[in-house]
Parts: sequence; C-alpha cells; structure tokens
Amino acid sequence: MRFPSPLVPARLIRRYKRFLADCRLEDGREVTAHCANPGSMMGLAEPGMKIWLEPNDDPKKKLKWGWRLVDHENGHFTGVDTSVPNRALRAALEAREVPGLAAYDVVRAEVKYGQASRIDFLLQGEGLRDAWVEVKSVTLSRAPGRAEFPDSVTARGTKHLHELTAMVEAGHRAVMLFLVQRTDAACFAPAADIDPVYAAALAQAESAGVEVLMHGTRITPEGVTLGPELPRCGTSGCV
Repeated sequence: MRFPSPLVPARLIRRYKRFLADCRLEDGREVTAHCANPGSMMGLAEPGMKIWLEPNDDPKKKLKWGWRLVDHENGHFTGVDTSVPNRALRAALEAREVPGLAAYDVVRAEVKYGQASRIDFLLQGEGLRDAWVEVKSVTLSRAPGRAEFPDSVTARGTKHLHELTAMVEAGHRAVMLFLVQRTDAACFAPAADIDPVYAAALAQAESAGVEVLMHGTRITPEGVTLGPELPRCGTSGCV
C-alpha cells in the first residue's frame, strides 16, 4: 500500500483530544493534523519526535494533514494510523501473499457478524471453510524488539475475541491477526499488565480454536506492506 500523497516530515508539538496533533513543519509552519489512532500511543507521542504527515486537498476534510508515521531516527518507523493495516493487509490477501490464508480467492471487507459487529475480512474459497479474520494494529513496544497489544484497556477488542470464538463454535474458521506496525519488532506478546481481561480472552479464544497470526510490516515514507510472520515473545525474550 502506497500513501496517496508524498509524506512531509515534521516535529510533534503535542497530541491532544486523542485525534488531534499540533506539528511543526521543516519550514517553521505550525499545522494541526488528524491522528487516526484512538489508543494511548504510549511512547509514540512525545513532544519533539520526528513524524511524517500526509497532506490532502479534500474540501470535505476540515484538517489538511494526517499523521501517518513516527520516525525513530535510527532507520526504524512506526505506523500510527490504525486504518493503514487493513488497507495493507487487503492488498496482501488479494495477492494471496499471507501464509495460511493464500488459498482463499474471495476477500470481503466489513461483513456484519456477531452482535452488531463487522469483521475486518471474510475470506471464501471453493471447498474451504469461510475464514473470519479480525485485524489489530500493534504499535506498543516497551522493550527492544518486543511488540505488545493493547496499549490501553480495550473492551471492544475483548468483545471481538468472544465473537471469533463463537464463529469457531459455529463451525467456521476464525483468525485473530496482529499486524505490527513497527519495523523494529522481532516478536509479539499480549500486554497482560495493561489489560488482563483481554489477555485472558485471547488465551481462551486460542484454546477454543481461534488461530492467532502475527505479522510485521515494512514501512517507509512511501508506503506500508506486509512483512514476515513474527514469533510469540517468551518471558525473557523472543522464542
């Protein structure tokens, strides 16, 4: 997935009201950008951080900038827009590039299921069980190489796990896919100290037959594409 418009570097002044960020462009101008991320963005919203913004000239949009990336200035990036993973993953699913899901030739997005919910992707193929795929954007890292989810309590995420479990019980295939939007991540683990209810629900869902996939991403100011599968982190590192 390529960004529709070339990104512009800036420095973060502050993030506030969850969805707003004041930023300073390299020419000194101060602008307000839309921050498409409802999470805490722990470790990613410190004043002075180098970030990348996407400009737009859409008259229907009040804000003319969107915050897309954090540049860690060490060769690594984190994607902060939670809508990007679904776009990048859809492209990979349609190209049949996701291991374990490549047999499906029909990709449907935002299909109703569960209790007033919509699944991110419903995959279908001749002779195959339908696969219901929920996607979560992972941006938290509190230790080198270790990516974690969630970065704040997520009752909605727990609900999704219960609904995936119900799909398995109904005879379908259900997949929880964690897409890690950090190029410095080597493994993934649930952040049980932040949301123990979610971590317990994830363990229960796995025991019930929900498949858990973890993928990294390749991120540059030009775009985001699917990266390799990631292992589960051990208690003292990645395994």
